[in-house]
Amino acid sequence: MKESPADYPSYAQMLRREGRLAGTSWELFPEKDRGTPSFITPEAVLAAKECIRTGTVFGLDYAADDFDPGMSLKRGAPRHIIYSAHPAHRDDYLDGYYLQGSTQIDGLRHRRADDVGFYNGTPDHLVCEGTPELGIQEWAEQPIVGRAVLVDLEGCRAAQGSPIDHPAGEPLGLGLIQAAIEAQSLEIRSGDILLLHTGWCEWFLGLPLEEKREVRSSRKATGVEQSGEFVAWAWDNRLALLAADNFAFECLPAVPDSPFLESAPNDNGMMHQQLLAKLGMPLGELWRLGPLARHMRTTGAWEAFVSVKPLNIVGGTGSPANATALT
Repeated sequence: MKESPADYPSYAQMLRREGRLAGTSWELFPEKDRGTPSFITPEAVLAAKECIRTGTVFGLDYAADDFDPGMSLKRGAPRHIIYSAHPAHRDDYLDGYYLQGSTQIDGLRHRRADDVGFYNGTPDHLVCEGTPELGIQEWAEQPIVGRAVLVDLEGCRAAQGSPIDHPAGEPLGLGLIQAAIEAQSLEIRSGDILLLHTGWCEWFLGLPLEEKREVRSSRKATGVEQSGEFVAWAWDNRLALLAADNFAFECLPAVPDSPFLESAPNDNGMMHQQLLAKLGMPLGELWRLGPLARHMRTTGAWEAFVSVKPLNIVGGTGSPANATALT
């Protein structure tokens, strides 16, 4: 029998686990490669249908080549090629398609914790092409579906008369997230998909080409501030997935006082290792949340039924999110 979200330990309790298990959710979930999407119970999926009030549908993915250039120094835009074998036929493929080059979901093999390894102690030699362990196919074969709540950080800061400073790559702290949740009268429930609307993607895509290149060279991008408090909050609220409309979900670079500088030296103190490799919590990046946020401002309802169906690539480290919201 599957455990309910209430049966899992708090983050503080997990920090007291022994050895490599300290601060991890390793060996807690019944499906070992699924991670925190396990918090979404069948009952939660059924309850999520109550989020559909207007019958309005939103695709949450940007085009595969929208971020050209983007912030990544290696992920280029794919080239779309159409070919034909005879006059009545057309077929196509993508050349140079980076699966995390546009709207994406990070899988559990996307990050290895420097101090303890891959999620659930999966051996390094099993994380390669042709092996299924921790692969993105887990969430393709059983998609991540449930209630999503959109936290309008851009709207909250605008209402305060202090817009988010995207050129500076502003860190957005847990206090701002909690203040926006309170201002929107949101209730966070076990198994929720958290959508953070910062406005970064629309700001970046609206820049002239040369300014985009300057932002990429600066290596600064708005995102969630690295903190132990945020990691604990995300786990203790039993969030299934974290997604935002920015480059790396968390701010780039990590804040100078990041508590993860020692445990995640290869990531320069970012939280990816804590969330992916230790908690098994998937991250969504570069999501198209602007149209959904503007619609929700008009309705005053900040929840939606959301489906996330990654590409079924066995052993994939990440994938386009293929995310759809119904309100």
